[in-house]
Amino acid sequence: MSISSTFERLHSEAKQNSWLWLFSIFNRFALAAGFFPSGMVKIMDERFASGLHANHPMGHYLEALHQTGYYYTFIGIVQVAAAIMLLIPRTVTLGAFLYFPIILNICILTYATRFDGSLFTAPLMVLANLYLLGWNYEKWKYILPFNRLADEIKDQKSPESDVQTQENAGQRDIFSRYGIRSLYARFRIFFKQLLSDKFPTLFFAGVFVAVVICVVGIPSLYRIKPRNTLPQCVRQFKNSPRTRAGENFCNCIHKNGEPLNKCLNDYNNTPNDAAQTP
Repeated sequence: MSISSTFERLHSEAKQNSWLWLFSIFNRFALAAGFFPSGMVKIMDERFASGLHANHPMGHYLEALHQTGYYYTFIGIVQVAAAIMLLIPRTVTLGAFLYFPIILNICILTYATRFDGSLFTAPLMVLANLYLLGWNYEKWKYILPFNRLADEIKDQKSPESDVQTQENAGQRDIFSRYGIRSLYARFRIFFKQLLSDKFPTLFFAGVFVAVVICVVGIPSLYRIKPRNTLPQCVRQFKNSPRTRAGENFCNCIHKNGEPLNKCLNDYNNTPNDAAQTP
């Protein structure tokens, strides 16, 4: 079986499950909620995460970005546009493609600076964005090298096209004389279908594992972090044999504004507390 046929089969099976459809709706609203406020902050020419000191590694970036003028505003406009597109059914795919490079850049930037503010939310947003791209696979699959448009020109209709036709007909019914009654009937049919569909236990178990990895696993890979404030930074070295090295590291970041790599090198080269006593 070819790669194209495998993707088509998996995608067709997923699109017929109401639980996975609800999950796609949740991801659309969650991602839109993540970008709309931050985009509006940029459009209003306010510095994002204004409480973060400029000496922080992420603060360096945000302060410089804020000083770029209309480029800063442009990023905010793109973020808001992507968020709005995700909420509109006809523009979901375009919004997901617009959203993805931005959130991927934020994710990499977060780990490069060890920023607590988005250390686990950024990768979760990347995964949610990938899910939406996969959910709308039929709308962009022809850009892949193993798919050919000629293979899809057939007389027979696909199950997805039948579902789309029914959805469009239902949307038209909403604005007819009997729209409210039709809408109520559609909701009843949907809930019956939801109860009859098999709950994708294995899929949502994978989602739960991904959330645990992003929330607990990945942030724990960093032994030390700059944290958002000097007291928070110093607190992570409490009751450890490297309190002096940790204090120097925190001062290097929050007071001196030195690069993260330099402060990490100085921390690693500083001996333990016991070795510094005369």
